[in-house]
Amino acid sequence: MQAPDQTGHYRDEMKASAGLAVWTLAWVGTLALAVFGPELLWDSQPVASWAAVATNVAAGTGLILAHARYLRKIDELQRKINLDALAITLGVGYVVGFAYMAASIGDLIAFDGNASIALFSVLLSVIYMGTIVVGNLRYR
Repeated sequence: MQAPDQTGHYRDEMKASAGLAVWTLAWVGTLALAVFGPELLWDSQPVASWAAVATNVAAGTGLILAHARYLRKIDELQRKINLDALAITLGVGYVVGFAYMAASIGDLIAFDGNASIALFSVLLSVIYMGTIVVGNLRYR
């Protein structure tokens, strides 16, 4: 009986991690281009703005596929930790997002779409990263 090829598996995990990092940077870069380009680079030309948004969606699609590939390549424990973190992040996103929407519709809070989306994104990112850390500490 042969032992599993740990080096090959580790190498596959590292390739998937690197691919995820590259696609994440590409997505963030194209998002910055789509957000700041109309004001700083091309003076609000709609064709250039739509091209930047389309490029961002393409990079986002690559990011989603790279994340799925990453999840398939990591070991079972890391996959469980990530699944738990994603479940909690999705739940918080729904609960907080719909509560915010209800409060906004009820005129309980002032709605500032730009600030709200940015803060919501930061909230979800912090929750996801925090639950990854907690999961890793729990299964140490």
